[in-house]
Amino acid sequence: MCHHRLPPHHDTRRESTMSRTTTSTYAGFTAEERAAMKEHAQEVKKEARRRSRADKAAEAERDVLAKIAEMPEPDRTMAERVHAIVKAEAPALAPKLWYGMPAYARDGKVVCFFQSADKFKARYATLGFNDEARLDDEPMWATSFAVTDVTAEVGKRIAALVRQAAG
Repeated sequence: MCHHRLPPHHDTRRESTMSRTTTSTYAGFTAEERAAMKEHAQEVKKEARRRSRADKAAEAERDVLAKIAEMPEPDRTMAERVHAIVKAEAPALAPKLWYGMPAYARDGKVVCFFQSADKFKARYATLGFNDEARLDDEPMWATSFAVTDVTAEVGKRIAALVRQAAG
C-alpha cells in the first residue's frame, strides 16, 4: 500500500474571513495617531535619560507645562485649569507627558490625562482616566469626559473625580 501525503485541509470559511479582514476599509493609523505614537517613543527615551528622581519630576512637569503652552485656545486654558486642579487635589500624582498629552501618574502609571481637541481634530477636549484611576465603585462608570469649558462647576466635578481617582 502506497502512502501519499494529502494536501493540507482547505478551510474556505477561514480563508473568506481572512480575506475579508485584509480587504476591509481599515486604512491604518491616522496621521495624528502616528504622531502621538512617535511622541510617546520620544517621551520614553527622554525619561530614560534623566538622572535622579527629583530631576525626572521637575523636568517632567516642565515638559507638561511646555506642551500645555503650545496648545491653541481654548484647549490651553482648560489644560492649565486641569493641571492646577490635579496639583491641588492630588499632589501625589506626578505630571508627565503621555502620547504628547499632559498626564498625571502614580508610580509611573498614568491615572488621568487631558487630551486637547486639536490633537486629534476632535470637537471637544477630553479628560480621561485609565485603569489606575480608582473610579470603579459600581458595576459601570465613565472613564472619559468631554470638556468644552472649565467653569467653576466643572472645576468642582473635575476636582472630585481627581480626588477619587488618586484614591
